[in-house]
Amino acid sequence: MIDVCLVGTGGTVPLPGRALASALVRIGGEMLLFDCGEGTQVAMRAPGWGFGGLGTICLTHVHADHVAGLPGLFLTLGMSGRTAPLELYGARWTTEVVEALRILAPRLPYEVRIHELRGGETFEWAGATVRTMALKHRAPCLAYRIDLARGRPFQPERAEALGIPRQLWRRLQRGESVDSPGGRAHPDDVLGLPRRGLCIAYVTDTQEVAGLADFVRDVDLLICEATHLEPGDEARAAEHDHMHLTQTCRIAAEAGVGRLWLTHFSPAVADPLAYADAARGCFQGAEIGRDGMTTTLSFRDD
Repeated sequence: MIDVCLVGTGGTVPLPGRALASALVRIGGEMLLFDCGEGTQVAMRAPGWGFGGLGTICLTHVHADHVAGLPGLFLTLGMSGRTAPLELYGARWTTEVVEALRILAPRLPYEVRIHELRGGETFEWAGATVRTMALKHRAPCLAYRIDLARGRPFQPERAEALGIPRQLWRRLQRGESVDSPGGRAHPDDVLGLPRRGLCIAYVTDTQEVAGLADFVRDVDLLICEATHLEPGDEARAAEHDHMHLTQTCRIAAEAGVGRLWLTHFSPAVADPLAYADAARGCFQGAEIGRDGMTTTLSFRDD
């Protein structure tokens, strides 16, 4: 199960009722935050998830509307009793920018571990695999994809037929082979067919780039920028290294994603919800993002 909260949906500057674009992902008791612009820690209070489980921050890039909230969040985590290291991932220049911001939060009761990536790297978080892809923006920028695998179903009737004691079942479920009174038993002897896991992707800020549809293919939820929504603004979006609603929806359709949450709206867009019908007309699974909207992705019964 994966819980997701769209913390904010704004681009460039925060507005009343529209915090800067970021998202929280929770697996079990562990939380990951995508981006941290000015005021993000305030907007993070909306879902009521607290701060104690936040151990990982993934920055798309180092523009102010995606990083300027870090000093305040660092201090809040410290006051919340954090002592374990905080893992922070980002594109090139992340180290220099975060170290400069640390001047505002120089003394913390925990270590901030910075990992600079160029796109194409993977790392593990909360039992899931996080993949990255380089995007095209005015600063080095990354897209992130989280894949949570699901174990094959254990078939107790097969284990019983093979005479495997119950105390050995858990080891077989973990993928280990065991010796039992009936002989050597292997996971394939008692596990069913592979099952689909869960996956989400977070993409902002970028022009349309080759390979993006493949990177987000078949995700259950794609959170993706649509900075410009007005018909005819496609050229303006490209000029500023962003995407238009129609581009984002076309990529989602091509990639076969389950749901699409649009985000990172230009401050020139007075009411993003006014474009809800246009978004669904381009891609049936599209939703205009709203600050604080949440969902839970659950494994299918099959």
